Amino acid sequence: MSIKLIADSGATKCEWCLLQNGKKKTILTQGISPYFLNSQQIITLLQKELLPKLKGIKVDELYFYGTGLSNPNNSKIIKLSLKKLFTSAKVEVNTDLLAAARALCGSGKGIACILGTGSNSCYYNGKKIVKNSPGLGYILGDEGSGAFLGKKVIQHYLYHTFDEDLMSRFDAKFTTNTVEILERVYKEPLANRYLATFAVFLAENRGHYMIENIIEDGLNDFFFTHLYKFRESWIMPINFIGSVAFGFKDILQELCSTYELELGNVLKKPMDGLVKYHA
Repeated sequence: MSIKLIADSGATKCEWCLLQNGKKKTILTQGISPYFLNSQQIITLLQKELLPKLKGIKVDELYFYGTGLSNPNNSKIIKLSLKKLFTSAKVEVNTDLLAAARALCGSGKGIACILGTGSNSCYYNGKKIVKNSPGLGYILGDEGSGAFLGKKVIQHYLYHTFDEDLMSRFDAKFTTNTVEILERVYKEPLANRYLATFAVFLAENRGHYMIENIIEDGLNDFFFTHLYKFRESWIMPINFIGSVAFGFKDILQELCSTYELELGNVLKKPMDGLVKYHA
């Protein structure tokens, strides 16, 4: 039986799963993004954080899924780096969207959506992504994502739209101010991740009408902007992956019912589904 290694990587962390003799071993390393690391840095990182934990095991098949890999140059950087370390392995490099589709739909057809820090969606025919409605990133789009919802929280706070109760809860939770928020958003890197940290305020204050409105409006924007673009949305199950989707599954169910759509699988992260797919 061939030994398989599956990787699901974001920019901050990467989860690896080694499949050997029907057993699973999980390894965590720093994230691997070709936007932030060159080939040599990727190799050095894996030599330090991954290879010692594999203890000389010869991997036959390696499946790497990550962010930024719809760009062919980025995909090439990752593949060449992995091939230098796993010289005899079959190496396949794919996007995080294909990871979501395979994890959610397996070999079946369906709509696959990512609602995490960012957002994305596609129609998957059981083998490949046929249609894609991109997220455009946190400045132009990413409707329904953690960054999108977090931005709404900050707007409500800075514009004093929140009532007194929510204003005081926000102050107690984040102990920040207008100057710091604007500095972090406009002058420091990774503003999308910073914005997404404020989405937790929504999860922690469910039941308040302002909170429920932000969640519902944000997810509704995702449905209207992206899911409506797919003719298949009306005849196929709509599946979601990511922390936002998992945390607000009840709102997704309500929206699907309202629009007479079928809600499929909702997963927090793709690894279990990917293990099932590749096993």
